[in-house]
Amino acid sequence: MAGELLDNRGRGEAGWNWPAIHPEGRKFGLIVAGLALVAALFAWETIAWPLGFLSLGVLAFFRDPERVVPQGDKCIIAPADGLVSLISTVAPPAQLQGADQNGQEGLPPGEVIRVSIFMSVFDVHINRAPVGGTISRLAYIPGKFLNADLDKASEENERQHILVTRPDGVQIGFTQIAGLVARRIVPFVQTGDMVAAGQRVGLIRFGSRVDVYLPAGTAPKVILGQKVVAGETVLAEIGQAPEIEGLLQ
Repeated sequence: MAGELLDNRGRGEAGWNWPAIHPEGRKFGLIVAGLALVAALFAWETIAWPLGFLSLGVLAFFRDPERVVPQGDKCIIAPADGLVSLISTVAPPAQLQGADQNGQEGLPPGEVIRVSIFMSVFDVHINRAPVGGTISRLAYIPGKFLNADLDKASEENERQHILVTRPDGVQIGFTQIAGLVARRIVPFVQTGDMVAAGQRVGLIRFGSRVDVYLPAGTAPKVILGQKVVAGETVLAEIGQAPEIEGLLQ
């Protein structure tokens, strides 16, 4: 049940349930299922069966499972399911830096660590807030549809920058990036909204990437090549910079 508190002492109740299908995807699944039904009525079995399986695949793509979100005060939670494909030191996007038209300051200048999470078509594509706070900036940038696994996709692809300001003033920026197949970024929030850590903030259709810009003095607690889970994996802890190694096996 959403909102139920669970802990590492066994408090709460847990059980497996079929994930819900997000409303954004139901229409696509029904359209493909309708085409499969029409093909079946005309006995076009070579078309009907693939379309039927495709409709199930579309519905699976838009699945929206519940997640148990860590509640640590310093936690930065993974905003996307997928593979940690890039960890690099870069300057945040210009759209997240400096003052906006209302005079509200964004991220300070200077390089920070960027963690990039690549979502394949098999991953859940609902994106979640990495921290709780106020959506202080949201900037949509039209662009290309290069392979989201490429480093230059951060600057050339269709993308949406989001800045969350925590109650203590710490700001976390992250960017939804459309990929080779993706053609639309769908926001669930707008500037001024209050969000909780792990709250759903949007989705990207059909393969994409999310970049997270960690605050100064913070390093990731995940490793290049690691699979992370949106709303559950602790990506980093503010003010902590551990060195972590992993062994591919």
